[in-house]
Amino acid sequence: MDLRSRLADIDARISDAARSAGRDASALTRIVVTKFHPVGLVDELAALGVRDVGENRQQELSAKRADYDGPALRWHFIGQAQTNKARAIRAAADAVHSVDRAKLADALHNARSDGDDSVLDVLLQVNLTDDPGRGGVVPAGVAELAEHVLGTCPSLHLRGVMGVAPLDEAPASAFERLARTSEIVRRSAPDATWISAGMTGDFVEAIAAGATHLRIGSAITGPRPVHG
Repeated sequence: MDLRSRLADIDARISDAARSAGRDASALTRIVVTKFHPVGLVDELAALGVRDVGENRQQELSAKRADYDGPALRWHFIGQAQTNKARAIRAAADAVHSVDRAKLADALHNARSDGDDSVLDVLLQVNLTDDPGRGGVVPAGVAELAEHVLGTCPSLHLRGVMGVAPLDEAPASAFERLARTSEIVRRSAPDATWISAGMTGDFVEAIAAGATHLRIGSAITGPRPVHG
């Protein structure tokens, strides 16, 4: 299938999954992850009506956003973030899905340029595995991190939570835990309703568990170019 057909196929599957879950597909945001693809693909996606794209790496995000000159897009940074890249990430991203520690939240807040009164949308990445080395704050630490963002980082707008289902667990149970974590965050930030969850292989389960933002890559973009 070509790009248009792949996009239409995924959108039809999203609509079916939403219908099965008793949800409105129009309330879901489909983020197309363009990792390793050239900016030309972003141009093609925009021409097909895509308005949300995602990148995993700061360098790629910054370069593509600088080179892109098509219709307005919302750029999502969904990869692990280093504090020393905070200024570059803030300059290029409209939303950062991977805030997992207070130090990173502080760095993103402090990266705002002098005279800039913009607010950056952020999500707290939750570690849904038992491996402390994986990205994300442990569920028990989510409330404290949320309070930190709300209390000390006024240029960050806490939008919700993000998670990646572990490979060794059924996605449905992992996403149920993420949904419970979302409820914890909303006790402090009632408008933090975003749940970023679900990729090509598990977005159906994510939608059933309440996901609002789906991160889908190669099922739409096609195979990623070989990256050296």
